[in-house]
Amino acid sequence: MRATEVLTEEHRTIERMLAVLEVAAQQLRASERVPAGLFREAVDFVRNFADKCHHGKEEANLFPRLEERGVSKEGGPLGVMLHEHNVGREYIGAIDGAIGAYEEGDEAAARVIEENVRGYIHLLRHHIWKEENVLFPMADEVLSVGDQRELEERFEQVEAEVMGPGVHERYHDLLDRAERDIGLT
Repeated sequence: MRATEVLTEEHRTIERMLAVLEVAAQQLRASERVPAGLFREAVDFVRNFADKCHHGKEEANLFPRLEERGVSKEGGPLGVMLHEHNVGREYIGAIDGAIGAYEEGDEAAARVIEENVRGYIHLLRHHIWKEENVLFPMADEVLSVGDQRELEERFEQVEAEVMGPGVHERYHDLLDRAERDIGLT
């Protein structure tokens, strides 16, 4: 499997969380109560699965290799992707910062969560599209078979050493539960 295929598979998992968050944002907009735990779990998922694992693989492995192969970071797709990773972290930080007040019934905090959830969803859906339709095809063009193999091995190291055993499975279980709780399955 190519490194870009591994990352694309992870996108499908991230999109599942985006769907959960989208329903939660709709419920907030309709002044329905959404359990604060759902947002806590979503923040945990995004910070660990989407950011530490997925974006970590890109930032520490894929992007530097693409730079070595002549893909410019400044003014090019890599710079855009890195910027968007940081914007996503800001959205998640704002959500996390409002959960406590939301849990205590603060309606302003509910609006902060809703707005930042919507911003994050919009950002990530476009980000994923750009990666899959621009960056990954470019990567597949410039990376050798050896590069792809080495990246895949490094990705496996991230799974084993950075994330730890069973973490992917734990997040898939979290997603299954969140989808049931929010009414998607």
